Amino acid sequence: MNIEETMLFTVVDEKERLLRAGLQEVGVALTEKGYNPVNQIVGYILSEDPTYITTYKSARSKIMRLDRDELLQDLVRVYLDSDKPKA
Repeated sequence: MNIEETMLFTVVDEKERLLRAGLQEVGVALTEKGYNPVNQIVGYILSEDPTYITTYKSARSKIMRLDRDELLQDLVRVYLDSDKPKA
């Protein structure tokens, strides 16, 4: 890194990074407890019922801090972007 260069920081990128990190932590906790993380997280997103998420490693409180609308937007964005042909 060159000390003369200016680092670029955007709130959107940081927000997205935190959202993904939180979701990954929840997924790990669910897996470690023997749950299917995809099924449990989908159940939570659809119902907004936090009991779909284990309290192990504070996963339930972590997912409740994530904005569900932003989570859905990010998941759809990632899915659609993954379908684009690579240049």
